[in-house]
Amino acid sequence: MRARDPKIRNKDFKEVSLGLTEKQAVKEASRCLQCKKPKCVEGCPVEIDIPGFISALRDSDFSGALHVIRKYNMLPAICGRVCPQENQCQGRCILGRKKTPISIGALERFSADYAVKKGNTEKTPKKKPNGHKVAVIGSGPAGLTVAADLARLGYDITIFEALHKPGGVLVYGIPEFRLPKKIIAREIEYVKSLGVKIKLNWVVGRTQTVDELFEEGFKAVFIGVGAGSPRYMSIPGENLNNVYFAAEFLTRVNLMKAEQFPKYDTPVKKAKKVAVIGGGNVAMDAARTALRLGAKKVYIVYRRTENEMPTRLEELEHAKEEGIICKFLSNPKEIIGDDKGYVKAMICDEMKLCEPDESGRRRPECSGKEFTLDVDQVIMAVGQASNPILVKSIKGLKLWGGGYIKIDEDGSSNIPGIFAGGDIATGAATVISAMGAGKRAARAIHTYISSLKKVRKR
Repeated sequence: MRARDPKIRNKDFKEVSLGLTEKQAVKEASRCLQCKKPKCVEGCPVEIDIPGFISALRDSDFSGALHVIRKYNMLPAICGRVCPQENQCQGRCILGRKKTPISIGALERFSADYAVKKGNTEKTPKKKPNGHKVAVIGSGPAGLTVAADLARLGYDITIFEALHKPGGVLVYGIPEFRLPKKIIAREIEYVKSLGVKIKLNWVVGRTQTVDELFEEGFKAVFIGVGAGSPRYMSIPGENLNNVYFAAEFLTRVNLMKAEQFPKYDTPVKKAKKVAVIGGGNVAMDAARTALRLGAKKVYIVYRRTENEMPTRLEELEHAKEEGIICKFLSNPKEIIGDDKGYVKAMICDEMKLCEPDESGRRRPECSGKEFTLDVDQVIMAVGQASNPILVKSIKGLKLWGGGYIKIDEDGSSNIPGIFAGGDIATGAATVISAMGAGKRAARAIHTYISSLKKVRKR
């Protein structure tokens, strides 16, 4: 897919990838084998009819392609940009065994963007209201998917969002250069066109309890609040000034326009030399954001090698093109501060890889050597934990691990009528996996409410 010049794009927040042209989209779609038993669909968490929408593209029926996608996925412009297709649908493509797999993600993105480009108005499917109310807590990918799928079945849906803008991790966690805010807003407007209502600045667990939602007449509650609490490494120096948790750093810039300080009153330190600890998409987003804020050098510090990195290959390639420096087989040991309490350096252990651990990746161990990085900012991107405000307010709710909600395969919790999905149930994962969880939960909620003989008293 076409992309902007890295020497230009690494200085601004405009979108990096430019998408496919009409000619490119049709040509790429024409490569599809239209398999009788498509493996690509098996790899899609939201079960899109991939051969169906690609067939429409092959025939230059661009609006038809989007119509097919919308039957399964309410957020195609988002998924086409941020989903790890190489590990899912594209990873299953038969053509990938000997040649290059179909660029399914790029085609999905094209289908969603084309309608807007041409000014085509999508027809919103309407269904007669069934009289049942469902509350959705959190407006991230899981919550939006549940809301849209149930609204199309006639449910009265209200989303309760703690922040001042809807979108959850889509707006606070993913930078503008990877997922423009106008794209998110456009997809959310489509969800709202289905009749979904969104209440902002509404912290369920504080503003209102789940029990109170049931008392208001909601028949079921879906919890999709993500997992955004800090997780640090417990090394000396983590409390120094200019050590950030990645989600806080990204939220300040992505949602609160810190890059435009003092025009917007959200400060963020613009450092000269930055170390980002971690090897996932969040680490890449933080590193590339720091570069755009004016850093002269940005390091990705990762304890394994490039082969074990969980980030998307495309994001790693873009980061390298933009000048990000990768320090592999490196693990932070201590952050050093100056006499005023600000970061001035970081000591790292040199690592070596041993036998695979429970994750299937080779386990890193200290080699006995160390080195020092001259940096004035450190950003921790080593994972996130559950936010306890909501889950601890629900009496009797079963949890696991670090406060995640224990659910069945369909998203059901141990409390009848309460469902969950996404990072709050699984721990940190991908946008598309959260959407898949949302689809499963929507089906389970519909089955649950359909089976009720009378309104449950609480």
